[in-house]
Amino acid sequence: MSKLGLIIKREYLAKVRNKSFVIMTFLSPVLMVAMVVLIAYLTKINDSETRVITVLNDSPFFSTDFGSTDQTSYILLKDLSLEEAKDSTLALNYYGLLYIPAGNTVEQVAKRAYFFTQEAPNSSVIGKLDGVFQERLRQEKLIELGVSAQDFETIESGFQLQTETFEGVQNVKGINEIKAFIGGGFGYLIMMFIIIYGGFVMRSVIEEKTSRIIEVIISSVKPFQLMMGKIIGTSLAGLTQFAIWIFSATLLLLVVMSFLGLETTGIQDSAVLPSAMNGMSTMPSEVNEMQLYANELLQIPWAMLIFFFMIYFVLGYLIYSSIYAAIGAAVDNETDTQQFIFPIILPLMLAIYVGFFSVFGNPHGPIAVGFSLFPLTSPIVMLMRLPGGIGDGGVPIWQLVLSIALLIGTFIGIVWLASKIYRVGILMYGKKPSYKELFKWLKY
Repeated sequence: MSKLGLIIKREYLAKVRNKSFVIMTFLSPVLMVAMVVLIAYLTKINDSETRVITVLNDSPFFSTDFGSTDQTSYILLKDLSLEEAKDSTLALNYYGLLYIPAGNTVEQVAKRAYFFTQEAPNSSVIGKLDGVFQERLRQEKLIELGVSAQDFETIESGFQLQTETFEGVQNVKGINEIKAFIGGGFGYLIMMFIIIYGGFVMRSVIEEKTSRIIEVIISSVKPFQLMMGKIIGTSLAGLTQFAIWIFSATLLLLVVMSFLGLETTGIQDSAVLPSAMNGMSTMPSEVNEMQLYANELLQIPWAMLIFFFMIYFVLGYLIYSSIYAAIGAAVDNETDTQQFIFPIILPLMLAIYVGFFSVFGNPHGPIAVGFSLFPLTSPIVMLMRLPGGIGDGGVPIWQLVLSIALLIGTFIGIVWLASKIYRVGILMYGKKPSYKELFKWLKY
């Protein structure tokens, strides 16, 4: 065990003292925060653009249907011919011209209306204009059927079915999807960590193998100890970098938000609003809904979720990094690893995509349960299900225990198999192994 500790220490210090490691540890949070700020800034600039549309209305209809918004502004033209309206719109460099011709009925006018632009119009603009015409046509049809304007407003009023649990707790629309996204975020972190730092383990093995220093090392250390030392040492270095990223990125983001004057108290304000209304019996539906979402998010068992995230994080990484170490021992250079990498990444990709589809639709369905038990996908899919809780209404305890037990058993089995490949492949040079040869190594 003392030798294993020395190998872990050596691998850890070799990684954290590397110049590129140090640079990326402190540069990555800056780049991530800069990217977030840049996206927010570009989105703000893009949304701030106001499209000006001229409207030439020769009909007695649609005189009040086009109202200006922050994104679209309408200018009414009068006493102009169609050609004059086109020339004026082009001369003033406006976005487009909406022409509504004369007609006896709304339907006749709508069928002959045109929208002129210099280039192909934006789909969102066309959608809004289509919506105005469609709404007016529907109103006219209802009026022809004897439905008054007041009746029409009553018909158009929205409806949302109220839902509650049997215990009387009100449900919120889409909260299951939000919980799945939260769990999926944790699962995505696991996948990225496995891909990045599993590759570090593989490259470390390849470097020592190609430099022939491995021949000296294994003269005093067992290959299994060397493999586990590399896996644990690299994972500790990765966790160190990961922790620095989270802390520095969070701190930097808060500083940038404070500098830009962004508010972060929206949810808190909505949560305390009812107490500030001095006993009023009603409140806006939007505030009610925001408060329900805030309450649901606060009720997520975050401590439990983080605890099991660490368990699945460690077990998932140990399984995949063992495979990466075996691949590194089997090849002579990084180019030869391409044929082996895809089968490793495939279960992770499958877990992300299938997990989202299955957990969104039915978190307790056979697909979601199966993928949350299968060891190569359970670290991601199970974390998508856990925000719903454990026990009644959440993940059954037996499924959680079985999933962890299968992960531990799979880890032991894969380490045992990987150590066989590692033991033989670590001293093999000059030949690119095939899957058939790897299978032979497992029998030695």
